[in-house]
Amino acid sequence: MRVLLAILFWAALVLPARAQEITIAAAADLRPALEEIASHFQALSAAHIKTIYGSSGNFYQQIQNGAPFDLFFSANTDYPKKLESAGLTVPGTYYEYARGKIVLLVSANSKLDLKRGLNVLLDPTVQKIAIADPSHAPYGQAAVAALKAENIYDQVSPKFVTGENISQTVSFVLSGAAAAGIVALSLALTPSTSSQVRFAEIPAHDYSPIQQACVVLRSSKNQSYATQFQSYVRSRDAATIFERYGFEVPADKAKPVQ
Repeated sequence: MRVLLAILFWAALVLPARAQEITIAAAADLRPALEEIASHFQALSAAHIKTIYGSSGNFYQQIQNGAPFDLFFSANTDYPKKLESAGLTVPGTYYEYARGKIVLLVSANSKLDLKRGLNVLLDPTVQKIAIADPSHAPYGQAAVAALKAENIYDQVSPKFVTGENISQTVSFVLSGAAAAGIVALSLALTPSTSSQVRFAEIPAHDYSPIQQACVVLRSSKNQSYATQFQSYVRSRDAATIFERYGFEVPADKAKPVQ
């Protein structure tokens, strides 16, 4: 009997906690910022947040196939808009939360002169250049656009090594698998990475704005908590965190926490 009572007591504690868990599918460039934002939100609510990071394009396909996510934070606006058009999101939850930037990244001990900008990639010592797979990763698409704007794409594209997502692209540079990479500014500013790298921002006029959006998914079993978390993402508190990692957040889209 005591064993049975203990099991029932444990279940009473654990099962509600599980019911309050929300799972987020998030673009890999968001890891440092979103982990802080989620930590702050959890301190204010009863919800537990589980975040899975990867390529926006891959998540888009998974959500179409019924993947059990509560929210989707994309590195572009196209995928959330398509999900909204398909009726797969909670009406009114489409929200453009931030704008990302790309940088040219090298290891801290690299001899490459980043003052030369993207043209440094023409240096014969640069054998491999890391970018995210442009077929499904918005940051990879921005990298290609920037290289074309500088009229060096055809010369450097044979040197590409493509990451499944922007996080893997950074790891290619950190491991020495690539001499340089075009990555998200947010990941270059990550505390665990910043001491190991040097970077230079790529001019914003070289690529289309990397406007990023999120949605609450209609299939969510915890829409209430998912919507609460998205509301927190709209707050000035969250905006401050995004800005610390190099994202741009329009002033009119960040409000104080209620």
